[in-house]
Amino acid sequence: MDTRSLGSLTVPVVGLGCMGMSEFYGTTDDDESIATIHRALDLGCTFLDTADMYGPFTNERLVGRAIAGRRDEAVVATKFGNERREDGSWVGINGRPEYVTAACDASLTRLGIETIDLYYQHRVDPRVPIEETVGAMASLVTAGKVRHLGLSEAAAATIRRAHATHPIAAVQSEYSLFSRDVEAEVLPAVQELGIGFVAYSPLGRGFLTGAYRRPADFPEGDSRSERFPRFSRENFAHNLGLVANVEQLARTKGCTPGQVALAWVLARSPHLVAIPGTKRRRYLEQNVAAAYVELTEDDLVWLDEHVEHPAGDRYADMRTVNG
Repeated sequence: MDTRSLGSLTVPVVGLGCMGMSEFYGTTDDDESIATIHRALDLGCTFLDTADMYGPFTNERLVGRAIAGRRDEAVVATKFGNERREDGSWVGINGRPEYVTAACDASLTRLGIETIDLYYQHRVDPRVPIEETVGAMASLVTAGKVRHLGLSEAAAATIRRAHATHPIAAVQSEYSLFSRDVEAEVLPAVQELGIGFVAYSPLGRGFLTGAYRRPADFPEGDSRSERFPRFSRENFAHNLGLVANVEQLARTKGCTPGQVALAWVLARSPHLVAIPGTKRRRYLEQNVAAAYVELTEDDLVWLDEHVEHPAGDRYADMRTVNG
């Protein structure tokens, strides 16, 4: 697979988001999830994204089991900062320097590795100056526990301050045909600073694949319709109409709607990679194939014009993003 640069870190253009393997998106199957990670490594989709809060904690353990014996093939990214207890209850956003070190040590243990390739602050803690948090993260690089640093859902001004403290390799934010707010300030900032961009949920949390035709189609235990206003009953029909336009273009390209949506994201910048999440091998293979879907300039313009202004915010509480 083609690769791109996140600062000085080289990764494949399509990675694998592992969150849904452990929580939030319905039932889980560890055996199929591990098989999916193994298939990803086989296909060159070696950029694996997890976080300590997923599960909580179980997703890092799952990824650790999957890469045991294949560590050299994987680029492992994980995150800290959304603090949860073992029982799943929420503590809050934590960017205190002492917590940074403790969280990293715990992640290394769960993953069963000696060094994290890319370590993100999952959400910016408004109570702690970003210089203090990133300073603590930089000490992890010095100690050999982390290779590269990243931020998730940070505002452009925060990114600039963080990068002045220690080089930031990547900024991760939600980005898709349905979520384009980073285009105003974040994408120009990272391009100016030479920072890579990692697009999570590039398929609109699966909605842009066309797999969901009504709210009841989400599987049992799936929290999307509860956590994300775009999937609520009052917004569903409008947004489904936008998906129909993606499906229309997909038919002309001879590919799936999800592949069109993913190809659109990959076309936005040569310094951008995407990490669509899946827990099944067949969807992983579709996502990897999207790296080879070519959209013309006319295709891109058409999508911009026909898939815009989705109804509903991307989170029920937007206060924790763009921090």
